[in-house]
Amino acid sequence: MRDVARTELDRWTEDNNRYLAASLHWLRLRLRQMAPVSPVASTTTAASGVATPAATTSGRRWFGRNTDTAPAMPATAPDTPHASTANVPPLADPGHIAAADRDSAAQSEPAPALLLIADRLGLAPFETDILLLCAAMELDPAIPALIAAAQGGGSGHPSFALALQLFDDPAWDALAPQRPLRHLRLLDINQPGATPLTAAALRVDERIANAIKGLNLLDERLAAVVTPCAALPPIAPSQQRMIDELLGVLRAGDEGAAALPVLQLLGRDRGSRFAVAAHASATLGRTLHQLALESLPTQRSEIETFARLWQRESLLLPVALYIEADVLDAVGSETIAALHTLLGHPIGLVFVGLRDAPLQLGVAQWTSEIHLPSPAEQHAAWLEALAPALTPEVREREATELSGHFQLNLAQIRDAATTAHARDTDAWIVCRDLSLSRLDALAQRLEPKAHWEDLVLGDEATALLRQIADQVHERHRVYQQWGYAERMNRGLGISALFAGESGTGKTMAAEVIANELRLHLFRIDLSSVVSKYIGETEKNLRRLFDAAEQGGAILFFDEADALFGKRSEVKDSHDRYANIEINYLLQRMEAFSGLAILATNMKSALDTAFMRRLRFVVNFQFPGPQERARMWRGALAPGVPCGDLDFDRLARFGLSGGNIHSIALNAAFAAAGGAGTVSMPLLMNAVRTELRKLDKPVNEAEFR
Repeated sequence: MRDVARTELDRWTEDNNRYLAASLHWLRLRLRQMAPVSPVASTTTAASGVATPAATTSGRRWFGRNTDTAPAMPATAPDTPHASTANVPPLADPGHIAAADRDSAAQSEPAPALLLIADRLGLAPFETDILLLCAAMELDPAIPALIAAAQGGGSGHPSFALALQLFDDPAWDALAPQRPLRHLRLLDINQPGATPLTAAALRVDERIANAIKGLNLLDERLAAVVTPCAALPPIAPSQQRMIDELLGVLRAGDEGAAALPVLQLLGRDRGSRFAVAAHASATLGRTLHQLALESLPTQRSEIETFARLWQRESLLLPVALYIEADVLDAVGSETIAALHTLLGHPIGLVFVGLRDAPLQLGVAQWTSEIHLPSPAEQHAAWLEALAPALTPEVREREATELSGHFQLNLAQIRDAATTAHARDTDAWIVCRDLSLSRLDALAQRLEPKAHWEDLVLGDEATALLRQIADQVHERHRVYQQWGYAERMNRGLGISALFAGESGTGKTMAAEVIANELRLHLFRIDLSSVVSKYIGETEKNLRRLFDAAEQGGAILFFDEADALFGKRSEVKDSHDRYANIEINYLLQRMEAFSGLAILATNMKSALDTAFMRRLRFVVNFQFPGPQERARMWRGALAPGVPCGDLDFDRLARFGLSGGNIHSIALNAAFAAAGGAGTVSMPLLMNAVRTELRKLDKPVNEAEFR
């Protein structure tokens, strides 16, 4: 099949070269008619005696795909009659013969490149001849001298005035701004100062010159900012139905590329949106090119040029454009205005990927919701992607765990399984790390080191913590296998409130759960989320929750009362916007599908609406003497040299776990710089210092 295609390409290249040769011969005759004394009649230059190009290269081929491999041009020289006209009587008009040869060469199937360009871009015959005249400068080195002679001297670049005299049926509107030659940037017009348009030098665009030769490749100016889809990503059956819907919309409209609507694809997963667009484009025989919103030029003139160049490419090549625009809230107003300007042009088949709301455009458009593969489809994809060496039971268990916790598209599932196999690691670890790059910029990652045996809590609090971990483990069974997901459209995530005084173990409990679930723990940095500018806090929170949606992280809101405080009575604009932030948090927490933990030592300061949306509330009580004694026994690291310590005596002081940890650490440093052993006097001295730091009374009788 490839050899057949290559043979057809070679045949078309030969036909295209034959048409160009005939067209150049016809053009040279016309130019010589305007300048009877040819400037290239001499075979040598007066100064050097070196032969001119016309005398030495009239039989060479100046166009074609590759001079080494493309078919050879006919042996007849361009300035001599073709073999088919060798027996024409001498009195026959050479111009008519050349025109007949050109018309004959134009009958090839497929048509020559110049005629294909004229047809696709809507050029009239006179405009096509102007394009040929300008392109001839790049095809034959004898043409510039002929043009200069025909124009009475000056540069060898043609002018509109020359074209008006040279070709039949001239039209004054050929260089009008709305006509293709100028609108689609087929020609560059050099019009310095007060030079009239008719006298301005014309030059063919390099991309068009290459296309006329047969090299129909994407414009380099566009190739620098767009990325072609190298391979079609996998899609699920549910996503194929979305593709069929889009194709129905496209086929129901006009077939002209300029009449196609802008297709806005909404959904929280970038990969799924792009996969649907890529498959829809491929079905229509087009290659999808992706444009990042950050790469879009913002200057008015630059975006106009980009739009017209892409419009030209959509007519010359089977291409489609995909613009990833779900970062609209992170770009400036200039970029948003440039996007609207671009989409206002008839640029062919274009998709826009968005997170939530569609753009309000003044052109034909269609909006479609693009969803992730269903949990069942993700489960089936994991079964297929996991290592074949695993037993069916292990594959089923791992597929259930992975599809039940992580929300990934099919390409991510395939890549995660491949990476895990290549690194000889667990696919869970690979999936967990997918969201790291996005969350690291928005939150602080904590390295969870605590385990269940490190926690010193009451039985009720410990039982609630284990319930939280168990619910995360069993989400797939309850929601998908038992059917709860079909009855619920929100609240599929798990949210918990850890309430208690400072130092009672709230952060340690979050670490324990993260270790149990083998997930990353991210503590939300309020300084990177809360903004004094209106609307910025909501944008930051949305980026935060979106980054955690895949399921690889636990969100830990420390000092949550700062974000989740009570709504107040609206007295001014500040109160109104503060309440909007809280309302957004209420909605986003309920829609979040992962695990979010809120920690506060001011439970009463939280908005009551949050309490209804919380699935768990774990109260961290101030530790009693027995709990404090256990904490003291575990406060010193195993490698610390210790003397005879009375933990029961230390437990009499009313201190929290955080305070006990600080005292033990300070005593260890004191021992390292002194006797080298942690003794009771060192610990008691550290206790005294801690009590004074907390402004608690120090009874010296307790320290004797």
